[in-house]
Amino acid sequence: MALDEQRTKAYFALLETGGLLQQLMEEQLQRDGNLSYLQFFLLARLAEAPDGRMRMTDLADTLLHSRSGLTYQAAKLEKADLLRRVPSEDDQRSVTAAITETGRELLARVLPGHVALVEKGVFEALDDQQAAVLADVLGAVRDRLRALAPSSAERRRIRR
Repeated sequence: MALDEQRTKAYFALLETGGLLQQLMEEQLQRDGNLSYLQFFLLARLAEAPDGRMRMTDLADTLLHSRSGLTYQAAKLEKADLLRRVPSEDDQRSVTAAITETGRELLARVLPGHVALVEKGVFEALDDQQAAVLADVLGAVRDRLRALAPSSAERRRIRR
């Protein structure tokens, strides 16, 4: 079964848009903060979390990244004093990541360029109504895909 013409067009536009936006963000984040796309989102998620802390497993699920890949990135950020990892208070088998003050300062430095890129690249192309529709549409698609995607723990079990 194939997608109809409209769905095919929407699908390819979504893929190309995501790829182009990620490429431009990678360049901006590298230039302004020597951060990768994943490192930026890891720090941004921690900055938004209560007390600036999240379990590594929850971060992996939120960022849709493997635990081992996330551990590698967290180690690089920890070495740069942008985050720290500590045993979880709730579960001794878990590790909690916490953003440091240095990490918050770096986010504050790269965020203006990031926001400017998103504004110029995405929202200047849309009016307010289109932006609202985009938020609704992508929110629904994201929620559906999250329901279909296995958690990091499930992905790990599948590989074994």
